[in-house]
Amino acid sequence: MNPRPRALLFDWDNTLADNWSAIGAALNAALLAMGQAPWSEAEIRLRVRVSLRESFPEMFGARWLQARWIFYDRFHAHHLDHLSALPGAGEALHTLARAGFYLGVVSNKRGDLLRREAAHLGWRDLFGRVIGAGDAPADKPAPDPAVLALEASGIAPGREVWLVGDSGVDMACARAAGCVPVLIGPGRERVEFDDHPPERHAEDFRQLLTLVGLA
Repeated sequence: MNPRPRALLFDWDNTLADNWSAIGAALNAALLAMGQAPWSEAEIRLRVRVSLRESFPEMFGARWLQARWIFYDRFHAHHLDHLSALPGAGEALHTLARAGFYLGVVSNKRGDLLRREAAHLGWRDLFGRVIGAGDAPADKPAPDPAVLALEASGIAPGREVWLVGDSGVDMACARAAGCVPVLIGPGRERVEFDDHPPERHAEDFRQLLTLVGLA
């Protein structure tokens, strides 16, 4: 049995928040400017996993810095306009914080933009650290962001830390850091979990609170 966690680290997009509209618009602006076909919303949700500094060089080659500028110019202008909390996320975070759990964010969204979004939703003070792409030496699935997110807590990466996310990249990061990988949301059967399966699964935040003994 896994012990009750002392800390929970959360992925951001599609775990706590929905900002796919802004992400998709910015990505497709970059793709079109680079002469590539735009992606559908389903493709964006499926394929956007690793950080931009890892994915854009592969997607755009020598022109990736230009594509990055286009993406961030579009995203920075509109990302707060389309941001919303996922159902139950805010209530669960406040419940966990009141119960004394250390909370953090580990995302592959650029760190400064991520922290703006956390502040916009009124959640910034709930988290000890909000770590995004570029804040650590390497991004998820490397363990570095999880380790950095815990530095302020006095809690070492290990079995008392749950990393909660919606993708195989999150599960891989948790395992690399020695933490418990926890999937939230549907889709445990997806192929991306074959190599890095979750150890715990909650369909929603109510089930997550049950798993930690609060509901």
